[in-house]
Amino acid sequence: MVIQLNKGERFNLSQASLDLKQVAIALGWEIANQPNISDVNNQSYDIDASVFALGKNGKIPDEKYLIFYNNLRSPDGSIVHSGDSKTGQNPGDDETINVDLDKVTAAVGEMVFVVTIHDGQAKQQNFSQIHNAFIRLYDRTTNSELVRYNLTEAFSEETAIEFGRLYQKDGNWRFQAVGEGYKAGLQSFVDKYHSEIPQETKPAKPTVELPQLPVAEASIKSEKAIALDKKLQEKAPHIFNLAKKAEISLAKANLTNHDAKVALCLDISGSMSSLYDSGKIQRLAEKILALGCRFDDNGSIDIFLFGIHPHNVGEMTIDNFSNFIHSILKQYPLEGGTYYGKVMAAIRKFYFSDSCGGAARAAIKADKPVYVMFVTDGETGDESDTKYQLQSSSYEPLFWQFMAIGKSKKDVKNKWIGGWLARSKTSNFGFLEQLDEMGDRYLDNADFFSIEDPEHIADEELYDLLTAEYPNWVKSARLKNILL
Repeated sequence: MVIQLNKGERFNLSQASLDLKQVAIALGWEIANQPNISDVNNQSYDIDASVFALGKNGKIPDEKYLIFYNNLRSPDGSIVHSGDSKTGQNPGDDETINVDLDKVTAAVGEMVFVVTIHDGQAKQQNFSQIHNAFIRLYDRTTNSELVRYNLTEAFSEETAIEFGRLYQKDGNWRFQAVGEGYKAGLQSFVDKYHSEIPQETKPAKPTVELPQLPVAEASIKSEKAIALDKKLQEKAPHIFNLAKKAEISLAKANLTNHDAKVALCLDISGSMSSLYDSGKIQRLAEKILALGCRFDDNGSIDIFLFGIHPHNVGEMTIDNFSNFIHSILKQYPLEGGTYYGKVMAAIRKFYFSDSCGGAARAAIKADKPVYVMFVTDGETGDESDTKYQLQSSSYEPLFWQFMAIGKSKKDVKNKWIGGWLARSKTSNFGFLEQLDEMGDRYLDNADFFSIEDPEHIADEELYDLLTAEYPNWVKSARLKNILL
């Protein structure tokens, strides 16, 4: 049975078959053919499907990993494009991209599928005249269709669509229906994914060459950032060492010199007691403070607590971080319940007073995003409100990084009695996984991972996890003009 996706929804390819290796991503569309409908100059439409094969930093690892009408095959042979279809009038698929998952190089973890109208803006053409557009994924071995996304959005001036993405997470390949429209051409996506290719020169297809990727400029620190580093070295050398580790992960994610506010949101339900008593939450907070010192030069992060009630407890800084968590728990004792939605509303209202933590249907713009590290060990008592808050906040420059503490049931692979005993000692983070995969959002504004123990993971690995999906959100937020 074919699974029909809505915008933002995702599909785990392992659900179809653990041995699924040969897949195809097919795209199709129809161009309205009423008299004079193509455009004011009655010029024909030329639609192109392209693939950007991205590395962990959200950039193409080599210029040849842009697979399009002038480069039909990736260097590792894992991605092969069927070629340019100019008319879009044939029934069924117009262009197909074949993917051999076994051949995908380790340097590639994501493929973004884009459809553009060649010279659309110059010809005054747009997607208002493109009908019945779809993207579908099928098993090439059996030729059976697995998942389909029909583009139903009413576009007007858009000349490019980011249609879908195929990406790796937790060792599995997943497909997401994106369906985001842009008033741009192929060049804008090239710029987004870090290659400076000259403006489209489609009439000269056989001779187009892609130049080498530019070398990133060295980081130039502000005077405040330099002063902060000096203060860290003098007053908190271990925070400084953590910040240097965070800096490596940020560089890999192409976030060097990225400016953002950082908030840490901590579960204070009773089940978290041992984590607080052992000092593990204090030490985790110090690691987030180090990240904040690289995202912002004020040397502080905002702290929020939640149990039955939400609490804004102020800033954790280089001057007060020592024993900070123990001190605030004296004022805010552990509570007998867990409600995500309430504190999410409070955070939204704190940073974006215009939203008041309520419904949002128009984008709120800012020049600095908010990165929220959201830590919990269990499920919430207000699932519907949490979904509402996540969906509404997708219109705001706010990213939620959910982290659950505890062994996840989905990670337990033992069978029979041993497996049953292992699962009996694990936590169910199914709702948090749903939030990560949730559709009907203006932007995908959340990520989720779970760890059994916050001190059983290397600092470097933690920072890599904290910057796994955030860079893609930053790029999308800028394209959507949420970030200025």
